Amino acid sequence: MRDMYKLQREAKRVKKELAKIHVEAEASGVKVVVTAEQEIVSIEIPPEVPRENIPALVKDALNRALKKAQVVASEKMQGVMGEMGMPTG
Repeated sequence: MRDMYKLQREAKRVKKELAKIHVEAEASGVKVVVTAEQEIVSIEIPPEVPRENIPALVKDALNRALKKAQVVASEKMQGVMGEMGMPTG
């Protein structure tokens, strides 16, 4: 029971850490920044990007950024699980 409380506390701590980690991805000039918690921080679209390309480029950059964020989050959680003596895969 005590271990469960400790695990929950650690998970909350990691969640706060993840919110502070910024991950960036770019697609033909369109830049997206997300947190490792997978929340969008910013989207930059330079004026020279053709308007008709914007939706596809934003989607591409967002998907890449979110995949990177998942990897970061997974690595952080594996660290916590390892510290707790739990199997990590």
